[in-house]
Amino acid sequence: MQAYEKPVPVPDHVTGPFWEAAKQGRLLIQRCPNCGVHQFYPQSSCRSCLSAELEWVEAKGKGAIYSYTVIHRAPSRPFEPDVPYTVALVDLDEGCRMISNIVEVSPEAVRIGMPVEVVFEEITPEISLPKFRPRRQS
Repeated sequence: MQAYEKPVPVPDHVTGPFWEAAKQGRLLIQRCPNCGVHQFYPQSSCRSCLSAELEWVEAKGKGAIYSYTVIHRAPSRPFEPDVPYTVALVDLDEGCRMISNIVEVSPEAVRIGMPVEVVFEEITPEISLPKFRPRRQS
């Protein structure tokens, strides 16, 4: 594996379960058993009711693009080979929203409302990043 030059997430006591699952190809999100709300990004309390009793649940990994932008100018040298690339807000079927890259499709083909599914890119032996591609028909 070639050395990864872009910023790498550093798991902590809150985000550790998310990154461990991602390494296994599973997308975990938090759910509050008190109010039933799903949330992403990982936090130590529920954004809806402030409960600290959050649980991790496996998301289906399916959703739709809420909004997106196409990056034409790399923010730094390690991103230059990727341009143009698409960054999107994805509404997961569970009701929370993630930001990630859209892959396996040209930026010109990306559309708001496009159904997508999660895929994982291993960037280091410890970290795999969730990204989204157009949903395949099953």
